[in-house]
Amino acid sequence: MPKKTYPKSFSHIGITVPDIGKAVTFYEEVMGWYVIMPPSEVLEENDTAIGQMCIDVFGSNWGSFEIAHMSTSDGIGVELFSFPNMSDEKPEFSPFKTGLFHFCVQDPEIEKLTDKIVAYGGKQRMPIREYYPNDKPYKMVYVEDPFGIIFEIYTHSYELTYSSGAYQK
Repeated sequence: MPKKTYPKSFSHIGITVPDIGKAVTFYEEVMGWYVIMPPSEVLEENDTAIGQMCIDVFGSNWGSFEIAHMSTSDGIGVELFSFPNMSDEKPEFSPFKTGLFHFCVQDPEIEKLTDKIVAYGGKQRMPIREYYPNDKPYKMVYVEDPFGIIFEIYTHSYELTYSSGAYQK
């Protein structure tokens, strides 16, 4: 019998935004995420480890970019990237294609957070819905930040929401 592997923990997510200052403000003021490293410039060069790593990831001829590091209350990292001369075109919503199409955060005050996202230039993409109407107070909603990044909000943990069989009748 093959040895069962242990579950890996989630470290961070990287998000590309057209305006890093505006993004740090949004995620700090609306989501309450901590700024671990304020916006900094990374140069395309071979003299530092970060320069070499970025050349490995992005290839050559990108010149420079800005990066900021933030953290959620449970220690998940959020890297914000902003590249010069990048398009500020919002990403296409493509849930039917292979790839990442959203991330999810948790807040028991889902209505207040949704309203705050909208007040800061984001969007509410659907009504707030209950997984177990009239039984359990587990709610969810899809929203969009001011840059077109789509994410979901849950009122309760992933484990609680799905351990009760959210899709079973």
